[in-house]
Amino acid sequence: MTVAVEKPEKTDPADAVPTAAPAEPVRRPGRALTVAAILLVWLVLFAVLRGKQTLSLAAADLTDLHRWLNDIRDSVGADRNSNPLFLYFFNEIRLVIDNLVTFVQDLISQPSGDRPLPQIGWLGVVGLTGYVSWAVGNWRVALLAVAGFTFFGLQGLWQESMDTLALVLCAVFVALLFAIPLGVLAGLSDRCNRILTPFLDLMQTMPTFVYLAPLTLIFLIGGASATIATVIYAAPPAIRITAHAIRSVPETTVEAADSLGATRRQSLTKVLLPMSRRTVVMGVNQTIMAALAMVTIAALIDAPGLGKTVMQALQSLDVGTAFNAGLAIVVMAIVLDRVTTAASARAEAARRSDGRFARWRRPLLAAGAVAAVVLVYLSHTYVWAAEFPGEGGAGRTVATTADDVTTWAQDHLSGLTNGFRDVITDGLLNPFQSLLTDSPWWLVAAVLIALGAVLGGWRAGVTTAVCAGLLIGTGLWSDAMTTLASTLVATVLVMLLGVVFGVWMGRSALVDRVLRPSLDAAQVMPPFVYLVPFLALFGATRFTAIVAAVVYAAPVAIKIIADGVRAVPGTTVEAATSAGCTTWQIITKVQLPMSRSALTLATNQGLIYVLSMVVVGGLVGAGALGYDVVAGFSQGQLYGKGLAAGLAIVLLGVMFDRITQAAARRTSA
Repeated sequence: MTVAVEKPEKTDPADAVPTAAPAEPVRRPGRALTVAAILLVWLVLFAVLRGKQTLSLAAADLTDLHRWLNDIRDSVGADRNSNPLFLYFFNEIRLVIDNLVTFVQDLISQPSGDRPLPQIGWLGVVGLTGYVSWAVGNWRVALLAVAGFTFFGLQGLWQESMDTLALVLCAVFVALLFAIPLGVLAGLSDRCNRILTPFLDLMQTMPTFVYLAPLTLIFLIGGASATIATVIYAAPPAIRITAHAIRSVPETTVEAADSLGATRRQSLTKVLLPMSRRTVVMGVNQTIMAALAMVTIAALIDAPGLGKTVMQALQSLDVGTAFNAGLAIVVMAIVLDRVTTAASARAEAARRSDGRFARWRRPLLAAGAVAAVVLVYLSHTYVWAAEFPGEGGAGRTVATTADDVTTWAQDHLSGLTNGFRDVITDGLLNPFQSLLTDSPWWLVAAVLIALGAVLGGWRAGVTTAVCAGLLIGTGLWSDAMTTLASTLVATVLVMLLGVVFGVWMGRSALVDRVLRPSLDAAQVMPPFVYLVPFLALFGATRFTAIVAAVVYAAPVAIKIIADGVRAVPGTTVEAATSAGCTTWQIITKVQLPMSRSALTLATNQGLIYVLSMVVVGGLVGAGALGYDVVAGFSQGQLYGKGLAAGLAIVLLGVMFDRITQAAARRTSA
């Protein structure tokens, strides 16, 4: 038997040479390593070049730009009553807004004509407030509103509270006249949405301070300018949320309406708007909260109300009076927030129900309307129902108690508070501020541009370069770097709190239920209010502004991080647990890495919130750009410098926003 032997195939000699393994792609250094290298180079050059080319400017010095802006102010003032643009446009706008504000003030806060009291006295205002709160919400909210408004009178701040409410109502009314139609248009048109988005981004990035100086140039100081500034600041949330609500309506619902022959107008009024009602009311809520925050800050341009009381008390370091007025602002914010939140829930219930739930309310609401009309009549006719009784004894008690607590804290806690202040100031703030302000301007600009490009991409780098160049042009580079140092230090503290409490809330439903109401309440308080308690603890220093900024910005960062941690799939956490990971390993190796986009978004929002609060801190000794803005209002020769400081604040906000948003997109990609 023969065995067939298989001959080997003829091979090419070249094939006999062992083939090399495919080359591994060359790894680029990670972003963290690149950032570390940039910072190391910066430190080395800082040690060599410290104190050179810092572009410092004394508080009383002006640049050519500042003088030019002063000249513009003078020329505008000289031409205000002769220039057609002012005669037939700006002055007319101011007149309309001023008449609206005066009308509402005559109704509820200021003497009207020959009357020594407003048309509707305190009893009528309380009755109307209770009825409206009940009609749009529920009886619990109505009781809260009645109690809150009565408390204003007990504090001795009835007229100041009504002045603030009048400005808020006027601003919200005008803002919604423009915001709701623009939001609907942006929701229906992609092109309109693309056009509006950059402007809305800029408007929401700008701190409240920044709106005031240019508007006073055009509309002068007073209630009209404050209302116009508030309209501009408060409109973007309503526009965004309305557009989002329209876009969130299911396409199948719209297609069903179209298939039944509905016109575009019918689809809008019968389908889109009714189904978006709850979200649109949430937008109204955000507009009201933004308006209240802006109205209090607008005291800098002579807006009447509680903000003026707080500002005057802060300037004289009268903590008791500031606390009493600040408490009134907090109560007003809580009442307005609860009423609009209840209205949102009511809108959702009305949309889902078949109408039966409202039958029992109609007779009660009719009776409530009659009672409210009777109270309005009484407050219009009789002095006892128009003028709040008493002399504000509760307010004096609150102010005295606040002063006593302040004195006790300064006597017994000064060692602790001063020690904490010194640790943060000497260990973190001063070194970082020195690094920014004592480095050559071109070195800091190069570092910022490089960091922007590394963290956010080349577009963010270009934006940073443009912002840095314009910051140099404002002549306030050194002050901008001081503000930047305070902002970044405060943001680091915010993120530390955000990670600790956010992870805790994200991992525990019980902790979330306990902490979230407090965080929600903290977010409705205007930034002005946060300065008062920390002024009592730390005095008028830049550290006061930093601590207030941390407390102001921490709630939003904590909530974003908590939501990000909670969004990590439970199966992933269970797999890590079954693999033997400890709690610390699960947090650091699984939940936080998978929440990077939430961490970046929290950093973005924290930076913007901190910047706005650090600038407000100019009222309590924070210095830098905030002081420049305040000085521009109070000292005529520094107006141009204050206007340039406002521009510098905008540039810092845009730079922060672009870098962090781009970093968030790269992280989530």
